[in-house]
Amino acid sequence: MSRHASSISPVGGDAASTYNAKCASCHGRDGRARSAHARHEHARDLTTAEWQESVSDERIYNSISNGKGKMPGFKKKLSDGQIDELVNYVRRLRR
Repeated sequence: MSRHASSISPVGGDAASTYNAKCASCHGRDGRARSAHARHEHARDLTTAEWQESVSDERIYNSISNGKGKMPGFKKKLSDGQIDELVNYVRRLRR
């Protein structure tokens, strides 16, 4: 995982900037996927305990890297380290 993962807060740092640039348009800035666009795209609410408990870090990493359903893959746009940071960031969105 990222060497900075433990020092990045949910409201700041590179992972937040990457999330806001690449993920928030569908999943929402808070991860809850409540917008009309999110509903149209069937974007997942990343904050629910049920979902958080049902997926491994590896599965989240693979979904970000390779895409899933309508979600595009980001392996050509983000480094492995950036994807690792996003996995950690998504984990911190849990309600």
